[in-house]
Amino acid sequence: MDGFIEVVRAVVTHCGLAADTVHVRKSKVVLPGFFRATKSWDVLVVHEKRLLGVFEFKSQVGSFGNNFNNRSEEVIGSAADLWVAHHHGAYGGIPRNRNEVREYAPALLNPVIQSDPRPPFLAWLMLLEECDASMRSVRCDEPHFPVFEEFRDASYARRYQILCERLVERQLYSAAALELTPTGKDNHRALSPATSIRNMFSEFAGRILAAVQGV
Repeated sequence: MDGFIEVVRAVVTHCGLAADTVHVRKSKVVLPGFFRATKSWDVLVVHEKRLLGVFEFKSQVGSFGNNFNNRSEEVIGSAADLWVAHHHGAYGGIPRNRNEVREYAPALLNPVIQSDPRPPFLAWLMLLEECDASMRSVRCDEPHFPVFEEFRDASYARRYQILCERLVERQLYSAAALELTPTGKDNHRALSPATSIRNMFSEFAGRILAAVQGV
């Protein structure tokens, strides 16, 4: 996944920030959490003590049934942890006392959107193997209640696309991308423009330009 790291660095420098604002070393990509002490991300962008960008890159080859729910739980939980920690001042110096923080919405619904006009850019990318197993319809178990209609007979690729769309819709992530690629080949594709790599990094470039210009 190193190529995606280089894209982050290229966007940052193209927009006018120094390359050393991009952190990828294991010891430099750790952020404090709210529900846990810390989490290591793949890339952090930090400029003048301000957290500008946070990236998580994942890939999956095979084992779709075993891993889809695990990946979904990870990505949702990581965002919730980050936003509540940010709401409590974890990324702007010393965390605020919890008694001093007013809650206008349930913590898991991302309170930052109500209190921070310039939140960090949080992005998640899934690089998924395109094959028969990831593209064919998958049956849902519904022993007590019906699933949402859009999940019925949806492939794992389609489920990932829905996940990406809803992570952004619910403002848990600034951008989320799904890229499909067959094993052993160079070609790749997105299922929709909104969940494409191009869209993710275009949105990120806009956020970095705004930071550089002090918007």
